[in-house]
Amino acid sequence: MALNNTYDARLVQQETALGAGVQVLLLALIGTAIGMGPAGWLSGLAFAFATWAVLSRALHRSRLRSFGAANRVTLGRATLVGGVTALVADSFQSSPPVSLFVGLTAVALILDGVDGKVARRTGTSTPLGARFDMEVDAFLILVLSVYVSMQLGPWVLLIGGMRYVFVGAARVWPWLTAALPPSTARKTVAALQGVLLLLAGADLLPYAVNFGVAALALGLLVWSFGRDVLWLYRSSRVEEAPSPRQVPELVAG
Repeated sequence: MALNNTYDARLVQQETALGAGVQVLLLALIGTAIGMGPAGWLSGLAFAFATWAVLSRALHRSRLRSFGAANRVTLGRATLVGGVTALVADSFQSSPPVSLFVGLTAVALILDGVDGKVARRTGTSTPLGARFDMEVDAFLILVLSVYVSMQLGPWVLLIGGMRYVFVGAARVWPWLTAALPPSTARKTVAALQGVLLLLAGADLLPYAVNFGVAALALGLLVWSFGRDVLWLYRSSRVEEAPSPRQVPELVAG
């Protein structure tokens, strides 16, 4: 990663503050366009504040000398996710315009494939950037599952909640925190979650088809998580098994 020679926290923190400001501006535009209620405003502002606070703390700990182009793309995507969050929260009172909901979500999903490419091309890949990207992805899936669950039932919440259940389980079973091998299948399943939930949430297809689309998303996710958990468990068993050198030798009497 290309870094400057000196560390200036203010330059990096200014970018997160700018992101929070853009988030508020987007909420104002959405609120003016659809007459968003208190639930939408509070949810959107809470997301903006939480993103700013968590990201600012992470940047301070990592001491990045440059925010980076890839992180800017992810921050822009987070801003769109904040707008989607506000629309979903507001939908408990009144249904948001489908075109606006689909538009914001679709752009956020498209940008998911951009920040990684930008990071690789500009040499700005960092653990913080990867984590930031993953958390934005996970939260968008959670928000979409909440929205779709209002149409198809609470079982859809399993899609958005599965990753957070996995993180919670890792606190109980540390072997779940081990690094997984790269997997194209895992990346494909993760990318499909947002697309399938958006398709079901747009409500452009018959109920049975939307139900099937959401069920497909859940089935793929269960398969992906199940495969990874099984691999991690087997790997932990192998590491715990004593090697021949660790087995005490028998001493002849």
